[in-house]
Amino acid sequence: MATLLRSVVDRPDPLDGMSLPGWLYHDPEFFVAEQAAFLRAAPQVVCHESEIAAPGEWRSIDYLGESIIVIRGDDGRVRAFANVCRHRGSRLVDGTGGCARVLTCPYHAWSYARDGRLVGVPHRHEYPGLETDRLGLKPVALESWRGFLFVTIEPGAPTVATMMAPYEDEVAPYRFEELRVMGRVTLRPRPLNWKTIADNYSDHLHIPVGHPGLTRLFGRNYRIEAQEWVDRMEGELVETPSANPSERAYQAMLPDAVHLPASHRRKWLYYKLFPNVAFDIYPDQVDFMQFLPVSATETVIREISYALPDDRREMRAARFLNWRINRRVNAEDTELIQRVQDGMQSANYEAGPLGTSEVCLRSFARKLRQLVPQARLDRPPPAGWATAAG
Repeated sequence: MATLLRSVVDRPDPLDGMSLPGWLYHDPEFFVAEQAAFLRAAPQVVCHESEIAAPGEWRSIDYLGESIIVIRGDDGRVRAFANVCRHRGSRLVDGTGGCARVLTCPYHAWSYARDGRLVGVPHRHEYPGLETDRLGLKPVALESWRGFLFVTIEPGAPTVATMMAPYEDEVAPYRFEELRVMGRVTLRPRPLNWKTIADNYSDHLHIPVGHPGLTRLFGRNYRIEAQEWVDRMEGELVETPSANPSERAYQAMLPDAVHLPASHRRKWLYYKLFPNVAFDIYPDQVDFMQFLPVSATETVIREISYALPDDRREMRAARFLNWRINRRVNAEDTELIQRVQDGMQSANYEAGPLGTSEVCLRSFARKLRQLVPQARLDRPPPAGWATAAG
């Protein structure tokens, strides 16, 4: 049972200006404690409702050893289920998406309707007294927020709507409900702790050092803030043409997004929902990114892009240039965060100070220390502490 996520109450803390100790970024027992404390309760985006518009269409996500599918039923409702047969536990479907008249287990051919009911049992006579109405697929909690479908494998976290409440007015003009998928889900395994990636996403001080392209695009216009459950970052495109051809073309070709307020038509906006879901909102498209923990030193970055239907040549070009620019940013981040992960695993690393402007990292560290008190320690407790605490 996951520990309920509690609000972080501001109070004096001698560690409030310090980063997290390095052992948290590679210790297997701390990873166990994180799962119990908050990771299993964290909402995870699966897809947009438009991707499963017809009955039988489904999408899946793998998270912390659980495989989950969301599927639209014949009644039009979307439901989420554990991707596990109730007979012998076989995984029902493979891949990230598809369409099925029924979900049939490839092991013994038990079959489930689109609403999760058990409707087919071969050799039915061998199961006297079988109560099929009690052996439907196990439901998983599902939330639809502005057209996006989120699942949680354990209770305890605030809803996505609650997390994003401070920014609802800002998000509304982007018409998330009308977005349509561009391309396919991309999965990028990385030999990193998930926090190394999450920290970097909300870190603003590395932008002028590690991302020359973003610096050319934003100048000094990159800003951050931290709400209780969401980090918000933004960069305003400058008027000075970039020396880089792709960046300069993007600046010039980005068409006017008339559905957005004037203040956001040349703004790149980023949100990170605690602990591991982020989305990048551009005038031309919206990208989702998740840092899916696999182990203490392994993470899968899951990404997918969406956009409003727009066949303008300039918009198609802007979206291509956006991808090209951010492919370079991702490559730069990959190198940077690998250096951080290597350093965190060094016995010589000690927690360092956080600057007063590093409000997102301060907020993240504060939550970790509250949710897993052992995060306050310079070194890991004696072996077995995470199991004993659970």
